[in-house]
Amino acid sequence: MKKHWWKESVIYQIYPRSFMDSNGDGIGDIPGIISKLDYLKELGVDVIWLSPVYKSPNDDNGYDISDYRDIMDDFGTMEDWELLLKEMHTRGLKLIMDLVVNHSSDEHQWFIESRKSKDNPYRDYYIWRPGKDGKEPNNWKSTFSGSAWQYDETTREYYLHIFSKKQPDLNWENPKLRQEIYDMMKFWLDKGIDGFRMDVINFISKVDGLPDAPNPEGKKYVSGSQSFMNGPKIHEYLQEMNREVLDQYDVMTVGEMPGADVEQAKLYTDESRNEVNMIFQFEHMDLDSGPGGKWDLRPLKLNDLKENITKWQKGLEQTGWNSLYLNNHDQPRMVSRFGNDKQYRVESAKMLATFLHMLKGTPYIYQGEEIGMTNVRFDSIEDYKDIETLNIYKEKVEQDKENPAKVMESIYVKGRDNARTPFQWDDSRNAGFTTGKPWIKVNPNYTDINAMAAVADENSIYHYYRKLIQLRKENPIIVHGSYDIIVPDDKNIYAYTRTYQSQELLVALNFSAKNQELHVPEELLGKETEVLITNYGEYGLSSRLNLKPYEAIVFLIHN
Repeated sequence: MKKHWWKESVIYQIYPRSFMDSNGDGIGDIPGIISKLDYLKELGVDVIWLSPVYKSPNDDNGYDISDYRDIMDDFGTMEDWELLLKEMHTRGLKLIMDLVVNHSSDEHQWFIESRKSKDNPYRDYYIWRPGKDGKEPNNWKSTFSGSAWQYDETTREYYLHIFSKKQPDLNWENPKLRQEIYDMMKFWLDKGIDGFRMDVINFISKVDGLPDAPNPEGKKYVSGSQSFMNGPKIHEYLQEMNREVLDQYDVMTVGEMPGADVEQAKLYTDESRNEVNMIFQFEHMDLDSGPGGKWDLRPLKLNDLKENITKWQKGLEQTGWNSLYLNNHDQPRMVSRFGNDKQYRVESAKMLATFLHMLKGTPYIYQGEEIGMTNVRFDSIEDYKDIETLNIYKEKVEQDKENPAKVMESIYVKGRDNARTPFQWDDSRNAGFTTGKPWIKVNPNYTDINAMAAVADENSIYHYYRKLIQLRKENPIIVHGSYDIIVPDDKNIYAYTRTYQSQELLVALNFSAKNQELHVPEELLGKETEVLITNYGEYGLSSRLNLKPYEAIVFLIHN
């Protein structure tokens, strides 16, 4: 495996709307981010992934772009953005931007033209179809509820939108469109950015004919994902994107790819194929979903997580590279989901961080994770802002006549706004995020959980993250070592080794709120060892380790 800077990096995701507001309008902005760069530098991260800051009507919080070459007014100006890049590079931080090219906004100039007439030059930039028997062209369901097709009066045809009706899908079959996208990518790369996180990039190739999805239960609309996830031309498009653009720059790419499995990931991330450096896969994010999908809650079984992570670690060991994450702007807070956000919030947040940062791959930290921010429970649906959350509430309460309290429980556990409450900077009003009224309410626990308190406390989650990041820089085994699981059947302990040259790491993690005993394999004993990091106290390596609730301990063993 070749060495690359993006393998050795730790990446920090900023969700600009909720990070830091500089002008009191209640919305995070670019000058706000600039004011906090020293905090990020001090944390030790190498790369910032910035969620979209492009011009947008904001139907899906910036993932509906109306101008790919301009900045959203809420966030500032292009001059602000250029200063941000300069200030990052001055501090040795790299910047990766979000690339959202499966769809645009319906307010993008291309779509405004496209819908004017069937023979408009931009018509073929999007996916238009006549209706079928007085209904939509097929039975696909939108990710955000309802049909994936929207009827347009002007030309009396439907356009495809896998997401919101304000996010029409771009037609990648059109070489002119592809060229426009490549030119836009060069526009940002020539400004000096260091790469792209590619939003649902494996959706860009659709199956010919856009056939109806199988519908054994006779539902009105069903997921058509088998016709647009990992579609027939996806590798061709990504390889073309590399030839036309990416190969000319020293940049990193990570593709968000729902529905991609290990075998597909090998193809996407095999360095000899020139597609993407790594992907975000979602299998581990679905382990606590029942047969009814995301909102159908079921408890996570640790053995399912172990089996899944091990499959990915071993699967991409020789070919490809893993991205490592437990939360982001689309997922609930990891300490609430995988840990214990009450009695053992600090211990379990540190344990989960150890688990993630000691795996093979590039770790991603989502803003607030490093201080142990938690899910939020708003009393009323009125306090939620996310389009997916509002739509599912409407669908389940109005159409399915479900009990509102039951739907709210699912939203508390899985809703995307859990990740989008303002960053908790200090214990002053609005958590120091804004002097105005925040665009979404602040989590009321900010008086206890905030960055100011975390930085001041040397035993905080924040300082634990600093140490994890530093260890990665000092120990090649953390970046390059091979992974092997031990005690795979234990229902409470996750333990694994990493092996590189003459060293071995033993990572022992208790995922439960009770004491647990780990039987250490004999071949690891009787050698020179040191404790690299622990969230309790240090002790020696013995044949039986008694792990306290949510304990994490990492031993470095010299063979």
